Amino acid sequence: MAKNENKNDNKVKKNFFKDFKAELKRVIWPTPKQLLNNTTAVVTIVIITAIIVFALDAVFDLGNKYGISKLQSIVNEKYNNTESTNSTDNSSTENTSENSDETPSTENTDGESGNEE
Repeated sequence: MAKNENKNDNKVKKNFFKDFKAELKRVIWPTPKQLLNNTTAVVTIVIITAIIVFALDAVFDLGNKYGISKLQSIVNEKYNNTESTNSTDNSSTENTSENSDETPSTENTDGESGNEE
């Protein structure tokens, strides 16, 4: 029984290669001129696409370098200036509160001024 299956496999393989060869004969192969034209078109399109991608990459890189990074540095400077100003304001407020403890207040504990009528 193994011999019959082996013979069938050989017939299938022979038929496959015969059919394969027949199909390759039916293929319409391009002429050398068509091949050159198609190859030129593909290479040209690839080069144009590469140039466009390179240009966009350069533009976005410059935008990131001079646009976004510059904005980040400006924001950081303003944030740091605001933070230092706030810390200066806080220290002056602390000094004022210390001075107010030393100076007697004319206000009553219920929030009215010391001038009563």
